[in-house]
Amino acid sequence: MKLFLDDIRTVDMIYEKSMVKEFNIVRSYHEFVEYIKVNGLPSFISFDNDLGLNENGEVAPDGYAAAKWLVYESGLDLKKLKFKVHSANPVASEQIRGLLSNYINFLNSEI
Repeated sequence: MKLFLDDIRTVDMIYEKSMVKEFNIVRSYHEFVEYIKVNGLPSFISFDNDLGLNENGEVAPDGYAAAKWLVYESGLDLKKLKFKVHSANPVASEQIRGLLSNYINFLNSEI
């Protein structure tokens, strides 16, 4: 299964309508972490960065925080992780892409 992290958008706003059923949607950092803890690493993750406000009206942990959790805390083997960043925030998009790409490249270059 594929995972779509976005607080507002629907899958068909980013991908072809025929792909909608391939994705599970999570709307927050906490849903993202919980989904992966319960279901394991999906075959593909699509990241938004800005995930709105939390229940206290504060800026919620973002997609970059989710990527950092994958790399630094999840303990999962990310060597085969496929992902896309669909965020409209260009700086954050590059942070997510850079972190995940560099880490996956490092894992795959180990002897």
